[in-house]
Amino acid sequence: MEIYQNYIYGEFRDSHSKKTFRSINPSTELPWAEIAEAQEKDVNDAVNAAHEAFHGEWSKFLPQQRSNFLRAIGDQLKENAELLGTIETRDTGKMYKETKFQANYIAEFYYYYAGLVDKIEGSTLPIDKQDMQVFTTRVPVGVVAAIIPWNSQMFLTAVKLAPALAMGNTVIIKASEIAPAPLFEFAKLIDKINLPKGVINIITGFADKCGKILTSHPKINRIAFTGGMHTAKHIVRNSAENLSHVTLELGGKSPVAVFDDARIDNAINGVTASIFGASGQSCIAGSRLYLQEGIYSEFLDKISSKAKNIKIGPPMNEDTQMGPLATPNQLKNIQEIIDQTIQQGGKLVTGGEKPKEINQGWYYKPTIIECDHHNLPAAEKELFGPVLSVMKFSDEEEVIKLMNDNSYGLAAGIFTENNGIALRVSKAVRAGIVFVNTYRLISPIAPFGGFKNSGFGRESGMEVIKDYSNVKTTWINTSNEPIGDPFVIR
Repeated sequence: MEIYQNYIYGEFRDSHSKKTFRSINPSTELPWAEIAEAQEKDVNDAVNAAHEAFHGEWSKFLPQQRSNFLRAIGDQLKENAELLGTIETRDTGKMYKETKFQANYIAEFYYYYAGLVDKIEGSTLPIDKQDMQVFTTRVPVGVVAAIIPWNSQMFLTAVKLAPALAMGNTVIIKASEIAPAPLFEFAKLIDKINLPKGVINIITGFADKCGKILTSHPKINRIAFTGGMHTAKHIVRNSAENLSHVTLELGGKSPVAVFDDARIDNAINGVTASIFGASGQSCIAGSRLYLQEGIYSEFLDKISSKAKNIKIGPPMNEDTQMGPLATPNQLKNIQEIIDQTIQQGGKLVTGGEKPKEINQGWYYKPTIIECDHHNLPAAEKELFGPVLSVMKFSDEEEVIKLMNDNSYGLAAGIFTENNGIALRVSKAVRAGIVFVNTYRLISPIAPFGGFKNSGFGRESGMEVIKDYSNVKTTWINTSNEPIGDPFVIR
């Protein structure tokens, strides 16, 4: 049994209460790690550590020095990609091929912001006052609470931690209690680079005794959250206690439209990646598929055949194509919604059950359901699993309405060889990310985030640095004359 402690003020610590909980391997359903459960005293320790570090040694570091630390974090990720991938796969069930690759690639996010650190500039204002020199500078916001979900920990940590450090903030990372081990392995790597104590703290615990206390803490200046809408509402309420700035990266029910003129094989691969990659456990999963009438039957036959042949099995195996779901609750929820959908008229094409040949683990077959309208449960609700709802459309105008007729607005996909269609639909669809003739890509250069119930604010890219900084305006009187009488209006 692996033992993981919270990382506070540069030290690995048990919780004050000595309470722990176990992390379960989704592919075996067996506990494999014992995790220290952070509660109120531990949260206070972490926040105070970050607060002290912000006002202490870290505040005196030059941008170039912060850049060196960011680059060192990236180097650690590259050097330890296999280890991090192994731990993440064991804790979440995510494919090892993907977790190993992702840990290696995520280093680029730290390199990107390492390069941006000394290019953050203010401006001189053409002020409408005589003998006044006025300029702005960007300064850090202070102590950042970064709330990380269990899926894609390295990526979702990097898009918060890297710009926060680049700007000179300090950070408390709250790892998901569902699968926190990868972030504690990450803490071990951070511990090697000799950051000032308290600049990065990593804890985990449950909602009321950890998350609520962290997000409402008076010394928190900014909250960056990725997760579900239910939790997000609580976080927004909590932030009223400290008036912290909040960004939310939430869920999605992303639509994918395939037009008659699309390259079928390319679209098949794109749709497969969008919904069956990571077992559908991705916030941008393309779970609503709209097929134009002319290709509907052909495409449905091909995607169904592709889904039936996906190899399900242990996520560490090289030949496995889809691993388990992360929790038994997901499995239960997905099955309930699929059953409801079928009862209401949905037609099960393939899947819809656990694979009978696998006795252990929270596995679920790639599932495709035909829906005659997209208000059926499977087509409307975020399932966070390998379930694709398929619907038919006639023309461009109709599919735009269908794609936008949902409370989420994170991502969308369009497959067409007509550039006019691609540009018109991508402009009209209410989604923060639009993929044309591709899907499920990330980059440190490209902003990431959604509209509507998919959240607000952006992560990645150059502009996000503004979310981790405040603008300070400085007025300098350059005149040799005394300031005029304040009681005389001039």
